[in-house]
Amino acid sequence: MELYKKNKIHFLKTSRVYLFVCFIIVLTFSSFKAQSKTYQNKEFVVVLDAGHGGKDSGNTGSGYKEKDIALKVVLQVGKVLEKNPNIKVIYTRKTDKFIDLFVRGKIANKANADLFVSVHCNAHKPGSTAHGTETFVLGTHRNETNFNVAKNENSVIFMEDDYEKNYNGFDPNSPESVMSILLSQEEYLDQSIMLASAIQKKFTNDLKRKNRGVKQAGFIVLHQTVMPSVLVELGFLTYKQEGAYLNSSRGQLQISSAITDAILDYKKKLDGNVETIFEDHSTGSQNISENGVSFKIQIAASSNALETKPYNFNGLNNISRIKEGNLYKYFYGHTTNYEQTKTLEEEAKKKGYRSCFVVAFKDGKKIEIVDALKSQAN
Repeated sequence: MELYKKNKIHFLKTSRVYLFVCFIIVLTFSSFKAQSKTYQNKEFVVVLDAGHGGKDSGNTGSGYKEKDIALKVVLQVGKVLEKNPNIKVIYTRKTDKFIDLFVRGKIANKANADLFVSVHCNAHKPGSTAHGTETFVLGTHRNETNFNVAKNENSVIFMEDDYEKNYNGFDPNSPESVMSILLSQEEYLDQSIMLASAIQKKFTNDLKRKNRGVKQAGFIVLHQTVMPSVLVELGFLTYKQEGAYLNSSRGQLQISSAITDAILDYKKKLDGNVETIFEDHSTGSQNISENGVSFKIQIAASSNALETKPYNFNGLNNISRIKEGNLYKYFYGHTTNYEQTKTLEEEAKKKGYRSCFVVAFKDGKKIEIVDALKSQAN
């Protein structure tokens, strides 16, 4: 009888532990499900930034004001996007108002935006025939022209109060100073290039505008944001023919429609989970878990197919790459244990990749981190 009581007590304790474990598992899966649902249903937030404003007219080539054209185009883009129930539009300004560059970034960051699109008009020497559209992402200036475009747009900080304090001594006239801000958006570079390419494609194919390409330069307004961000130069006000087009109702309607369509195409690609081509170029051995799930650290993205050798990646070994569209993404390390990714991240950051982040794979294809953890829990 005593033995029966002991066995019964043991059975009850075991049952309680079992029920508790089941409860935790159910709670965990519910959390994963909620996170996944939140991700899927998350409102797509677009921040539209009309360059300049108020006391800052921007460039005034051919007698037109950059600040007015940028605002009119932005408001038309927003008006169409707002009709989409899944898109929330936020403006850095909706009137002729001066907004500090760092404040524009704060507006986007506070909104947890998915995109930041800054609209501007270009300028060249008086009487110049330079014309066409170009869209910039944050990056190294490939030449002096790109640096000068960024310098002109960045010089607005001299109109701001306490600019030295707000920008930690940043000097728009110094190439070295501009170079120092470029690492911050490495995480979002590939998506920024995707959007910039879509915008240029619409301008070129639909509007038959001269394509000056997707370029990289050190725009401080892009540096202030923590999301995919682009700066669109609609054309040159200093070229009379193009200035007149940009200042016309017809031109602004066509331009805004092209930008709107590009944003919608970009969102559609993200929603559709564009296929990823996996190329095994690792310099080290890789283990595969029983359920095919593994984790890597994304350290860079580029349009160039670099050899995955340590000398190309600040001495890091075990580099692999994948190709998504026209971009190559580079990854450091490989582990089946999510906890070990923290160590890999720290190693990558010590080598200069401060914006690196964890990416999950299953059977060679990228998946969401939440889905990877759910799969491992099974």
